Amino acid sequence: MTKFIVVSGGVVSGIGKGVIASSTGLLLKTTGLKVTAIKIDPYMNIDAGTMRPTEHGEVYVLNDGGEVDLDLGNYERYLNVTLSRDNNITTGKIYREVIEKERKGEYLGKTVQIVPHVTNEIQDWIERVSKIPVDDSGEEPDLCIVELGGTVGDIESAPFVEAMRQFQFRVGRDNFALIHVSLVPDLHGEQKTKPTQTTVHSLRGLGLLPDLIACRLLVPRPLHPATRDKISMFCHVASEQVFGVHDVASVYHVPLLLRSQGIVEYLTKRLKLDELKISDTRKEGGESLAKRWKEITGGQERLFDQVTIALVGKYTDLKDSYMSVIKALEHSAFRVHRKLTINWVESSDLEPETQKSDPGKYHNAWAAVVNARGILVPGGFGSRGIEGMILAIKHAREQKVPFLGICLGFQLAVIEWTRNVLNRPEATSSEFQADSSLPIIIFMPEISKTHMGGTMRLGLRPTVFEAGTEEWSTVKKLYAGAPQIWERHRHRYEVNPEHVEWLQNSGLPFIGKDEKGERMQLLELKDHPYFVGLQAHPEFCTRPLNPSPPFLGFIAAACGPDVLEEQTKYQLENFKPPHPQEAMVAEEVLKSGRDAAERSFKGGMGRGQGEVDTVLENGMHVHGVLD
Repeated sequence: MTKFIVVSGGVVSGIGKGVIASSTGLLLKTTGLKVTAIKIDPYMNIDAGTMRPTEHGEVYVLNDGGEVDLDLGNYERYLNVTLSRDNNITTGKIYREVIEKERKGEYLGKTVQIVPHVTNEIQDWIERVSKIPVDDSGEEPDLCIVELGGTVGDIESAPFVEAMRQFQFRVGRDNFALIHVSLVPDLHGEQKTKPTQTTVHSLRGLGLLPDLIACRLLVPRPLHPATRDKISMFCHVASEQVFGVHDVASVYHVPLLLRSQGIVEYLTKRLKLDELKISDTRKEGGESLAKRWKEITGGQERLFDQVTIALVGKYTDLKDSYMSVIKALEHSAFRVHRKLTINWVESSDLEPETQKSDPGKYHNAWAAVVNARGILVPGGFGSRGIEGMILAIKHAREQKVPFLGICLGFQLAVIEWTRNVLNRPEATSSEFQADSSLPIIIFMPEISKTHMGGTMRLGLRPTVFEAGTEEWSTVKKLYAGAPQIWERHRHRYEVNPEHVEWLQNSGLPFIGKDEKGERMQLLELKDHPYFVGLQAHPEFCTRPLNPSPPFLGFIAAACGPDVLEEQTKYQLENFKPPHPQEAMVAEEVLKSGRDAAERSFKGGMGRGQGEVDTVLENGMHVHGVLD
């Protein structure tokens, strides 16, 4: 039977439950176990797709098109697995399922209540998803990490806490363990235990007893032995069940920190993991994973050379808005043995208006761009800050600075070329100006204009390289010379097909298109150290031990032509896609599979994955709310 480890949090949210959950899963995977993960988000939204990035952080996209919480990105990266939208549970999804069953009469005329109907639905969902294979073995996982978002005691999380209380009896004590993450404030060197005592008291009052207490310290000092003993005494656990998680040089050190405190040994004993049958092949694979993880984290501390990247974005106030982009840059920096420095540049600060209103901010923003070895323009929505991004792209193209444009960055690179190379300053996107005389970027015809949630072009999609590109394309070589690649998409706009021939004849090479050759998905300039744009989001498929090829090329180019050549040769011989083989199929096959899954998932209810009615007044684009 599948084993379950639930990770809950107390005192405050956002203190690292996701990293602790992912690190625990990684450590157990190094023993040879097959591990999957589920994230519970207690909000009423069906999914994360309609949330503002600066409020909730990045919207992470899965192969099946699910728009989910960024913690699922942590799970995929740490555990090297491929998850589905069902691995992210929200209150909205649960209530939708319960209401649909009630409408169908599946509750036999009973009064539908939070207990038992909602709590049973939560338990059934977890049990069902925990059995879905997520790695290359194709086998049912041995263990499932369940992260309960929010904070114990919140009204919105109460049904999920109650469901977990019941679930421990459904699966049995030997198959259920609870890790509770709590904040231990450090006040001038004194570590305070009262918040942890209080949250554990609340948790016990709700019927859940923590097996392990993870004490999160927001300082680089470890948990004091005296503090550990005090928490042990007042929280009714043994000292070995209390471990500290202080700030370390990198989140990639957290698994090693947990291992050093005996978490693997405790969980092995508590869940009787040593009784599970693990093949010699999987044990060897786990040992290899542990060795390689230790190598990348240990080597990181001995790096002296650094590479500086300017990230020119719209949501720089909250760095979590670009979580996967940061991770893709970090993984690439690991590979080329460089310390990564990111210059965060708010794109609107690069615009002439800021030069007038705040000259100091304008100067600092441009200094950060000019002094960087590479310029990255990530995805985003809406018109704010667009002109600043275009100016940064122009600088990268003209000054031969390595450039990587993702989604919106790709589209703006096309607009910048049209404006400054073809001398058509009126060129823009219909997202920014609906009545433009030269819409280089247009709204995709099949996308809904009345619903936002789940209606973009989403999920894993193929890109076919144009013939002849193998002779010169660096990007193609980074993908090991494959004629076709798969990356995840999330967009409503595309390059206007009417202008593609004109653009290509002017010297702008679209080297990758969709299978029908109708959608432009990848561009690369020939006479440039590295100028690449992708309509897809390759950052969603990066792994610490297998960095995203476009990001690796970008970081390598920023380090110099010799490093880029070295990494290109390595990729030609060693790169393997992180996707399951069965996922890399034609787009029509992918679409039919997603449609069938969606129909099954929503039980015939509604039109979309997470529909939100919007009123389009005066031609306002549907992205406006996210700007």
